[in-house]
Order: sequence, then C-alpha cells, then structure tokens
Amino acid sequence: MSNAPASTESALTPAVKAMVGVSAEKVEASFEWGIEREGLRIFTQAIMDPDPRYWDEAFAKSTKFGAIITPPIYCTYIGRRQRPGAEDPVTRAFKENPNSDGIGGVRTGEGKGSLPLVPTHLLRILNAGNEIELRQYPKIGDRIYSQAKYADIKERVQKDGSRMLVVTTETLYTNQNGELLCILRASQIRR
Repeated sequence: MSNAPASTESALTPAVKAMVGVSAEKVEASFEWGIEREGLRIFTQAIMDPDPRYWDEAFAKSTKFGAIITPPIYCTYIGRRQRPGAEDPVTRAFKENPNSDGIGGVRTGEGKGSLPLVPTHLLRILNAGNEIELRQYPKIGDRIYSQAKYADIKERVQKDGSRMLVVTTETLYTNQNGELLCILRASQIRR
C-alpha cells in the first residue's frame, strides 16, 4: 500500500461530467456475414450450455422462437470479437505495459465504435459488474449492430479519503432491421 496522502480534490471534474451522454458511432459487431452456425456452436460449447434451442434445428422450430436462437449473452460476445488476422488488443496492452491489469490500455478510445477515453488521472480499472437486459434473441443470419454511450459517472470517496470514479456504459445491440436485441450496462471502477 502507498503511504502517499489521499487526494482531496474531486475526480469528478467538469471534463469528466461532460462525458455522460457521449455516444460512440453505431457499428456492425457481427462482421459482414452475420451470426453463423459454426461460431454459435463454438460459443455454446465454450460456455457449456447444451440447450438444443442453440443447435438443434428441428427442436428449435418447435419452440415459440421458430428457429435456432443464441444465448442471451451472445450479442455482447460477438461485439468483442476481433476480425480474423487483427491484432489482439490484450496482447498489445501487455507488450506496451508488462504490468497491465488486462483491462487498462486495452480500450484506447481508438477505432470504429469506441467511446472516447474519460479524461481522468485515475488509470487503474476494476470491473464493477455487468447487467444484460434481453429484449429479443438473435437468430442465425442476423447481423448485429452496437452503439455504446456513457450512461453515468459517479464519484466515491474511499475509507482512506482517496477518490474513485464509477463509470457506467450502456451498449445497445440491434439487428439488421433496427430491432433492439439487448442492452448491456457495464460499470467499472477507476482508481
């Protein structure tokens, strides 16, 4: 632990407050080929979910959905996939900083669909939780689009008097018809 005195200055500066409501551009998260059966198979095996709605076409047709659907978290996964051959941002973050926490440095505010960086001196990042609000299950062939925004930024004072920020983003996932599939609310602590 550091013996440095805790800062009494607010980390919730006017520049940080101005980030609330800022949106990234809407981008296609599923690449140009949309949701395909093989990628869905790999994903459901990885999460060890044997639900036949995700792979058995005959069974899926007999359900209220009428077709193969994806697990609820699939939109958030597909939005994080890298194009084949693209540089892995986690590997890049560790090359640039061997002491990286695996999150800091990964999201650089660069690239299509990225939110600009929050202008703060607080660089350490901790996941503070995720929440998914499911509206509709995507199906094979759907093209998924995402758009993120800063939904809220709050300041907290820790026991030692130091300041931290709780940054909440909200990402809307829609299909090729503009129908809302799900909303991901993700919070992170900046210390």
